[in-house]
Amino acid sequence: MPEAATARAVIGDSEFDRDTALIRREPGVYDIDLSAGWTILGAVNGGYLLAVLGRALAHALPHADPFTISAHYLTASRPGPAVVRTGVVRTGRTLSTGQASLFQYDDEGREVERIRVLASYGDLDALPDDVRTTARPPALPPLEQCFGAEDGPAPVEGGSAITERLLLKVDPSTLGWALGAPSGKGEMRAWFGLADGRDADPLALLLAVDALPPTAFEIGLSGWVPTVELTVHVRARPAPGPLRVSITTRNLAGGFLEEDAEVWDSADRLVAQSRQLARVRL
Repeated sequence: MPEAATARAVIGDSEFDRDTALIRREPGVYDIDLSAGWTILGAVNGGYLLAVLGRALAHALPHADPFTISAHYLTASRPGPAVVRTGVVRTGRTLSTGQASLFQYDDEGREVERIRVLASYGDLDALPDDVRTTARPPALPPLEQCFGAEDGPAPVEGGSAITERLLLKVDPSTLGWALGAPSGKGEMRAWFGLADGRDADPLALLLAVDALPPTAFEIGLSGWVPTVELTVHVRARPAPGPLRVSITTRNLAGGFLEEDAEVWDSADRLVAQSRQLARVRL
């Protein structure tokens, strides 16, 4: 592991840090026990998985911060042991590119690839501070006027363990689905943070883009929407405080939909963007 990366990859006291921590088996190979605390209906959340692979690449590459990371979700991951294998594609002065895959064993003891990632890393603190944009932060009600899982009916045990790890407060105007009256618009907006108060960093942004309820719920569809591919662009290191996440879907066709996400920090900066392709299970 590069010495510089070793110094930066310090694991804190947050549950997110502990649950994305990796044990180095040999150069480029890491072991991890995927936590059941980041599951939805028994499946490990895709944003959590992306953060695990993102941390592995921060170890493997000479640069610490993900700039762009694209993941293909091949098979559903389960809580329990997994191995991450990384490879360095190219290293440069300002950007380094690497690849990583996460593997688990199936019931017959065969190794199965769950997710494969290609990413470019750099130094967010070295970026110029000029901003020229037409993007605007989402208009969210104050956090105390939004709603979380704790405001609804008692959850089904084991149904959505991830909600206990998040501070997630959804804009009431995108909660029609929870009341049996979806708006028909593919929109979801929420305040986002980690429940233990840990401020977001670039790895937490990889989780944030995939932590909200699916936009498909507001379109009027039920059931979960598994991710096929997810690409995240990290634009800046977020300022302390809760994040605002806005997700939209414009097109559902052929059993697939896209979700475009923007993540804004407390300083009104666009700190991450993503697009994912997801399968709709009708």
